[in-house]
Amino acid sequence: MKVVLFCGGAGMRLRGYSDEVPKPMVQIGMRPILWHLMKYYAHFGHKDFILCLGYKGNVIKDYFLRYDESVSNDFVWSRGGKNIEYLNRDIDDWTITFVETGANANIGERLKAIESYLQGEEMFLANYADGLSDVQLPDMLETFRQSNAAASLLLVQPTASFDIVSAGPGGMVRDISALSRTDIWINGGFFIMRNEIFRHIRPGEELVREPFQRLIEKQALLAYKYTGFWQCMDTFKDKERLEELDQGGAPWKIWNPVAKANSKPPAVASARV
Repeated sequence: MKVVLFCGGAGMRLRGYSDEVPKPMVQIGMRPILWHLMKYYAHFGHKDFILCLGYKGNVIKDYFLRYDESVSNDFVWSRGGKNIEYLNRDIDDWTITFVETGANANIGERLKAIESYLQGEEMFLANYADGLSDVQLPDMLETFRQSNAAASLLLVQPTASFDIVSAGPGGMVRDISALSRTDIWINGGFFIMRNEIFRHIRPGEELVREPFQRLIEKQALLAYKYTGFWQCMDTFKDKERLEELDQGGAPWKIWNPVAKANSKPPAVASARV
């Protein structure tokens, strides 16, 4: 199954990290967040990627054209460096299609721009390419397959440390509670779609606005609620948290036996929206 990754973001709230690179190329440990996400999908057997490029797309192209396996793999060096034998490989069985989809295009426009690359595909995966999770993708896929929905999105609870405050008519505060402890769910950026989604996208439309609203009206949008690990990378604090986790268990690294052993089965639920 093909994986569409929206890689055109500039990362305005990551200024300082993303001045020279697009947001998906901001480093988490030794590799950019885009690489971590691609490793996640590849772990489940989905290794055919379509990268929707935009802001500084040439940086992403150059990264893979000059990809250095030695950064994240063990190898044997001999004959003064003339012979290098890699003991494991990252991406030798990946297929990556690089498509320029416009510097200022929104997600709906980027998706529409690669429609021809998905001809003949009954379903495909898609992602904002700025967040990581340990959600069990086969379970999400099976739930979607058993439905007749045109699209599915991962719902997660926000990780931001904001407080929700409720006040009465006179302005007196009634309650203060952490945002993460409320029953608020947000779009986690992990999508599954059937090819029919393209019939619902009109020129200039943002994917989760007008097209998804049409699906909601037709009861054709499926929500997959997930309470396990999920973390986006929108701010400096988000990046720092991911960096800290990368030094330890890194729960999204389900391809890593250590991270997999430390993961806990979360509660999941699906519902029409």
